[in-house]
Amino acid sequence: MVARLAQGAADMGRVMDFRRSAFPRATGSEEDTQDALSAHVMVEGPAGMLGYFRVMLFGWGAGLAQGYAARFYDVGPFVGYARPVAEMGRFCLAPGGVHPDVLRLAWGAMTRIVDEGQAGLIVGCSSFRGAGWETHRAGLALLAEGFIGPPEHLPGRKAEEVVDYPRLAGPVTDRKASLAGLPPLLRTYLGMGGWVSDHAVVDRELDTLHVFTCVEVDKVPPARAASLRAVAG
Repeated sequence: MVARLAQGAADMGRVMDFRRSAFPRATGSEEDTQDALSAHVMVEGPAGMLGYFRVMLFGWGAGLAQGYAARFYDVGPFVGYARPVAEMGRFCLAPGGVHPDVLRLAWGAMTRIVDEGQAGLIVGCSSFRGAGWETHRAGLALLAEGFIGPPEHLPGRKAEEVVDYPRLAGPVTDRKASLAGLPPLLRTYLGMGGWVSDHAVVDRELDTLHVFTCVEVDKVPPARAASLRAVAG
């Protein structure tokens, strides 16, 4: 199993096929304007692609206005951020369960990109499958209880349909079950000390509910950072 950058038209064709299967939509194209700005990372095994994500690296916070998250969130609070920012997106896995080595290799590749680009932040949109927030009540309650970001950095509301989940989700009654209800990518973000927006965005086209997610690279726990860099090589 290996993680590598997509190279050339043949790789990008496989990437788009993989994304279409992971993000089915009734209308519109899976390709978008952010693809040309991105590095595309493929995780492959003997039987084919097992995982994928793309990364956009912006020179400073104002560059986030060109990113995917800026379609749904007001990223104005990041304008004054002086270090490079890495936006991770379109993270998806092959069906059949989450193989820990796929996540390990994906995050090792991401760590290499972040370190080489000297990024201070990793941002993205973490999606729950299913646009109805009630299905995700337990996970959203966990986010509301302890993972909302600092007020001065929280992205503002921009999307037409948002969910004020801190107000609606209710108390956490079973922390283990709530954690299990979070998408794998989001659990990884939180394990690195990440935080989320104070609202979720409903994406009817993709039938998802997503939250803005941010990891401050300098605040990643040292043991986790060392583990990621060992995989990155």
